Amino acid sequence: MNKIITISREYGAGGHTIGKAVAEALGVPFYDRDIVRETAKASGFDTELIESEGEDISKTDSILKSICSVSSTYYRDTQEAIHDVQRAIILRFAQEGPCVILGRCADEILREAGIESINVFIHADDVHRAVRVSELIGSTNATEIQRVMAKKDGSRHTYYNRYTGKKWGDSKNYHLTLDSGMLGCDLCVKLITEIAQAVE
Repeated sequence: MNKIITISREYGAGGHTIGKAVAEALGVPFYDRDIVRETAKASGFDTELIESEGEDISKTDSILKSICSVSSTYYRDTQEAIHDVQRAIILRFAQEGPCVILGRCADEILREAGIESINVFIHADDVHRAVRVSELIGSTNATEIQRVMAKKDGSRHTYYNRYTGKKWGDSKNYHLTLDSGMLGCDLCVKLITEIAQAVE
């Protein structure tokens, strides 16, 4: 397998679990929090700031950051800086060899750099996602779960749109879109792995 795999995902659809398992099955590195750690090292920004600014941005934040004020300029510059550093790190990881990269516009970053990758989007119905999100946030409150899901997905959509000019989750942007709720994580891993091994 000489390809790089990027995985974008709805919150609670199991993208992290699937991506990690695919990497293990193929015997290649899996990059998620490694990107955060390397960004912190390279930029000097705190890891918590990188996690909050490094992939998620709400529509409200996006509007506020477009207003010319000292604070919004700072935050816009901060996120731009984090994105630029993450971009460089993603390209470095990709140049080192086959790997699986989670989120952070990696699909478009590699496409723009002329680096071939298999781009995957993982989604699921709200019921399956809610079960996973309940475990992730440690809450069984249906309203809270729905709120977190909507916020995370909205933030990822806005972030992806801002830095790629494309629509997050649009099947045209990916080679493969999988419904982990219907297929289950194991089958998603099997399908991605087999495609990666079959593609020259």
